[in-house]
Amino acid sequence: MRGADVTQESLFTVSKLADFVPENHPLRAIRELVDAALRRMNGVFSTLYADSGRCSIPPEKLLRAQLLQLFYSLRSERMLMEQLRYNLLFRWFVGIPIDESVWDHSVFSKNRDRLNDESVAAEFLQEVVRLAEQRGLLSDEHFSVDGTLLQAWASHKSFRPKDEPPGSGGGSHNAPHDFRGKQRHNDTHASTSDPDSRLYRKGATGAQLSYMGHVLMEHRSGLVRDARVSRATGHAERETALAMLGRLGGKRRRTLAADKAYDTADFVSDCRAAGVTPHVAQNTTVRRSAIDGRTTRHAGYAHSLTIRPWIETHFGWLKSAAGMRQVKQRGLARVEALFQLAMAASNLVRLPKLIAGGALA
Repeated sequence: MRGADVTQESLFTVSKLADFVPENHPLRAIRELVDAALRRMNGVFSTLYADSGRCSIPPEKLLRAQLLQLFYSLRSERMLMEQLRYNLLFRWFVGIPIDESVWDHSVFSKNRDRLNDESVAAEFLQEVVRLAEQRGLLSDEHFSVDGTLLQAWASHKSFRPKDEPPGSGGGSHNAPHDFRGKQRHNDTHASTSDPDSRLYRKGATGAQLSYMGHVLMEHRSGLVRDARVSRATGHAERETALAMLGRLGGKRRRTLAADKAYDTADFVSDCRAAGVTPHVAQNTTVRRSAIDGRTTRHAGYAHSLTIRPWIETHFGWLKSAAGMRQVKQRGLARVEALFQLAMAASNLVRLPKLIAGGALA
């Protein structure tokens, strides 16, 4: 007998959102880890909100929604809100009941920016790191460091002379500009859209308005231990690497693997002064390397340089899966918060398999 093409919804339902999510779906394991990290941040959240007044969007839901935006490469808050309206998986992960309305995208953006201005992303990354540490997945002795350019949310047209009076550029805002033969430098020019960004070129690519993201990765599981963003300069990588090492604490001896860009006498000397053995790739192209036989003769040096490329998988995930080849925030603080949240998300993608592997072992 042929069934009738009629949609008749029940007046009442006892189904839960979790019933629609397969038991083996990857987000189930990630949601458990996220909730565990957020529970430990309850004290942090309590200090950010007043005891009275109109209720805001719960910070836990804001963070889970931002993670979904990274996991599924959603380009905008509008797309995220659209998915939350009809995607049951998204509603379950964020924690929005099936009969509850979804926030307006502008309300979500304002609440998110307020939360990200309070260094919550950095704290969330550290809580994710602690979850891995509790399971014995982290090394506290061997690390790698590297940096990557993050294209700023600003165009070359916005890179104007600092002494140029407002509105004196002439013509339409979108009118084409000819930069040929003109000297443009960060000392004399700045972006009117994002003043914290810097015109910078790395490798064979053309110069672009950018920030520089930095990652400190441990060697046991290849997880991000710390993540920072700085203005793009020629010495930012080495300065930020030393700062991240200093935040590790403790007095034990450590090793730090890095590529040839870190092979300078000052950086190697500063590492050794901090009790860190620099396993830096030798740069002998046009000068003598600061790394000598005292370091290269040990088998651990070659082993560190073998593991160091793992850090590139985090950068690859960031720019392809998370869609952060060009950041969609402006200002150093907000770009750093987005970068730290993305690195926490990169760790969360890896953690379930690492935990399962450890349990099987």
